[in-house]
Amino acid sequence: MNPASDHSLKHFLTAIAGDLESLALLHDVELSDDSLNRLRSVSFPDGLGLRLDSELSLRAMELMRASLAELSTPMDVALRDDLAVDYAAIYLTYAYQASPCESVWLDQENLGMQAPMFQVREFYRLFDLAAENWRMRSDDHLCLELHFLAALMRETHPLALPEAARFLDEHLLRWLPMFARRVSARCATPFYAGAALLTAAYCDELRYVLAALLDEPRPSPEAVDARMKPRQAPVTAMPMTYLPGAAPSW
Repeated sequence: MNPASDHSLKHFLTAIAGDLESLALLHDVELSDDSLNRLRSVSFPDGLGLRLDSELSLRAMELMRASLAELSTPMDVALRDDLAVDYAAIYLTYAYQASPCESVWLDQENLGMQAPMFQVREFYRLFDLAAENWRMRSDDHLCLELHFLAALMRETHPLALPEAARFLDEHLLRWLPMFARRVSARCATPFYAGAALLTAAYCDELRYVLAALLDEPRPSPEAVDARMKPRQAPVTAMPMTYLPGAAPSW
């Protein structure tokens, strides 16, 4: 790459980092006048740096656009309450059985803070990052995974983009689509349906962008699942020992 293209790429990746941070805001705390104003300050969702064009993305953007158009600041008290109840049902009480944490989706017993969380933690350590308080918000929470990807978009280390692609394959994209489908089917407000669907659609399109930048094809879900299966120790042939009654003893 020449210096001009390097500069353009850096600008593009910085814009993607901003997108990811805006998406994280949707899932971080219940919508308030302040967070609504922050979204409007970046013309969300139309101001996204990554131009989305898949059918799923366009539907999610339209839902998000329409839901935001219905909101004004200060927000109507009844609508604020509806949003707060919906937020709690998704992110706090798990009433919709749509946890924002990866382990719950990928662990065989659907438990939190299991192996996927520790695998995510190892990704963070590669770049000297860590969850602020994993007991309050575990490493594999959707917000933290999005912030991690945003950090990688701003990272100058040559492994940042390959590791971002691997993180999407092995972690975020293995559970985020399921989360988005369940939230959108069970939540009570268009805002949180749009937030879930747009986040999943954005991350899916981002993975194709990284494939193009790295000039490496995106692996199939089956290939990723095979890669992530626990490796069994090889079976070592043991020498035969005497077993009474199995053969003559003389």
